Amino acid sequence: MGRKRYRSWTPDQSFLFPPSPQDWLPDDHLVYFVLDLVEVLDLSSIDGALQRKDPRGERPYNPAMMVALLVYGYCTGVYSSRKIARAIHEQVAFRVLTGGQTPHFTRISAFRRTHLDALKGLFQQVLRLCMEAGLVKLGHIALDGTKVQANASKHKANSYAHMKKLEERLQTEIADLMERAEASDTAEDVRLGTGVDEVDVPEELRRREDRLAKLRQAKQALEEESRRARAAHLQELASGCDDRAESAAEPKKRKLNRTLAAKRRAAADALFNDDDDEPPFQTPSGLPKNRPRTNTDGTPHDKAQRNFTDPDSRIMMSNGAFVQGYNCQVVADDAQIILARDVTNQCPDSGNLVPMMEQTLENVGRAPDAATADNGYWAPGVDEACSAMGIEVYVSTASRPVKETLPADASPRTRMAHKTHTPEGRAIYRRRKYTVEPVFGQAKEARGFRRFHLRGLAAVTGEWSLVCTAHNILKMFRSGVVLAAA
Repeated sequence: MGRKRYRSWTPDQSFLFPPSPQDWLPDDHLVYFVLDLVEVLDLSSIDGALQRKDPRGERPYNPAMMVALLVYGYCTGVYSSRKIARAIHEQVAFRVLTGGQTPHFTRISAFRRTHLDALKGLFQQVLRLCMEAGLVKLGHIALDGTKVQANASKHKANSYAHMKKLEERLQTEIADLMERAEASDTAEDVRLGTGVDEVDVPEELRRREDRLAKLRQAKQALEEESRRARAAHLQELASGCDDRAESAAEPKKRKLNRTLAAKRRAAADALFNDDDDEPPFQTPSGLPKNRPRTNTDGTPHDKAQRNFTDPDSRIMMSNGAFVQGYNCQVVADDAQIILARDVTNQCPDSGNLVPMMEQTLENVGRAPDAATADNGYWAPGVDEACSAMGIEVYVSTASRPVKETLPADASPRTRMAHKTHTPEGRAIYRRRKYTVEPVFGQAKEARGFRRFHLRGLAAVTGEWSLVCTAHNILKMFRSGVVLAAA
């Protein structure tokens, strides 16, 4: 019996004819869907920014190719610019997408950083395509949040008390090193003569001086943020006094509340006179931001913290462990299409519900029948605010069923608990566990997004938008949506 013959294998054989990338991947591959997608997206803002540059010099990569490269990376769980650049050399799909071009990881990183606002805007464009394809189901929507680790270590976070102790220690060490350097200079002058072979400041001294400068910069920033937080709190107290003055029946109480309001505003202006019209502790979309703990005089509380690597990030509790991270918000419908997304550095979810519902209405143009959220989102007035938007909201405020008969003087929290424990309320609230929670599982478990690659609240908000955009793109792709060029 003859020896079995193998197929010819010549890995060093050059191509005799130009290869076609269409032959390397199946026709229904995600790469081709992403390439079709960038053809229908409006990338004029990125193109305009590139065209405004001096036409001389190195030619930039095609912005459509760079957008497709980032989008495909986020769809497949490749987020690092270095890993994306490596994948272009090692993975056929990435090489097909770039048409054989191999941008360096620094170019990929710079493109993402420079055009982050435009990339953030892709979310609305992709969501509109989902709506046009009939994927968005607005019968019921759900809101939830997840903690994502910042591009910083929690060990780089220091309390105000520790900063003061560290500053004193560094000052002592620097003084000691200066004395030693002076003694060394004097000894060399005696041995070599004055002015001969001048000795540089020791490297150890320069290192401590750099650390002290960075420490003082962080300490000063924390002190300024604390003054601003205390001033904002005093302004809120003053507004409360104004409301009580308006509703008070007795002239004496009206005068007292107006006096208190004036005093608190004066104290706020003395601490921090903010001319900015934007609320100081809110994201652009209205989510509350973290406020440092302060003393009544506006100085930071000893336990107030600031991270040296990413000052916007905060230490948060996630699954029973402390992480240095951000609180990422998502609104999704029953088809698990993300309708709204945002990021805040405040750990609790209280105060996020109304702004996220407003963002949802702005994105989709109409109100859903019902919205659900867990008990962390409850805050006074959320039911009324959502009803004004035409949204029937169900927030879990009690783990156990309440009395069937609702008292006439029941508080808003009790009324909400009663509503969520009616047969209809239980049926609606039960849907949230397979509406929004799987979205985080798909992003964090299936695609491995567990840590941001950018720093700062504005930057991580843009990166979270890219993650959510990729999620919706995958929903379109797996639903068999066919994209037609405009």
